[in-house]
Amino acid sequence: MNVLITGGAGFIGFHVAKALLQRGDTIICVDNFNDYYDVKVKESRNKILESYENYYIYRGDVADFMLLKAIAAKHKIGKICHLAAQAGVRYSLKDPHLYARTNITGTLNIFELAKEYGITQVVFASSSSVYGKSEKFPSSEEDSVDTPISLYAATKKSMELMAHTYNHLFGIKMTGLRFFNVYGEFMRPDMMPWIFTENIYQGKSIMLNNNGDTWKDYTYIGDIVKGVLAALDNPLEYEIINLGNKNPVHLRRCVEIIEKELGKSAIVEHKPLPQGDVLRSCAEISKAKGLLNWEPTTSMEEGLPKFVQWYKIYKNIN
Repeated sequence: MNVLITGGAGFIGFHVAKALLQRGDTIICVDNFNDYYDVKVKESRNKILESYENYYIYRGDVADFMLLKAIAAKHKIGKICHLAAQAGVRYSLKDPHLYARTNITGTLNIFELAKEYGITQVVFASSSSVYGKSEKFPSSEEDSVDTPISLYAATKKSMELMAHTYNHLFGIKMTGLRFFNVYGEFMRPDMMPWIFTENIYQGKSIMLNNNGDTWKDYTYIGDIVKGVLAALDNPLEYEIINLGNKNPVHLRRCVEIIEKELGKSAIVEHKPLPQGDVLRSCAEISKAKGLLNWEPTTSMEEGLPKFVQWYKIYKNIN
């Protein structure tokens, strides 16, 4: 099938695009290669994807509706996998307009594109951040998510609402995937595993929020890719589905795993929990099991060492 992937040079987008290319699908990618983090990482991902003949890359913004229409007019798009987003909870406090432009206007453009060009299915990225400070664990898709604690979370909730509207009005099949703390090879450099690995290796201190007393449902990228492909291959009318590891890991355990892989001890400093962050997350995944026949298979003890070993190769560390 011909799949339009937005954010295809991003972390999750790259891995999804590669998996689809490897099974023979044609990928049309849109990515703006912005400098929120080191663009070299995005270029490295894209270089791998460009080795496939059935890959087309367009460097542009999902907020540019005319660009999207030009792409759709050139390629017969069967499905859309909308993964482009301005990521990062904390950065949304600094540049809220960027989040509104990319996550809300960009998503509206994607849904309008589907309507205008008769594209019958959209799978899009939501986030576990929509659960905010809910005290109910594990977090279920049936829980109320009406009180976001960051603008990033608010934009993700908005995407889900718009998707429901376009399904109701125009019959476009919509599946929103709430990702839980995704990590792995080629991940973003602003995320915990990368920051901790780099700082520990370089002998710099790492900052532990809330004295390191946080529990997060870290989910390995390989498991996430299987979930996204299952959603693309099984069109659903309108569903919001958690994709999480269901086994939260204590932050200090993550540090121990990285220390072991690097053979170095961390220099630790402490700081309060930043605005917009949560102390713990855990996904209820019975819906993913039932609708997508999906569940994770990679523990943090297996997945985090894979990332550290990749990091060593990427940074030419012996």
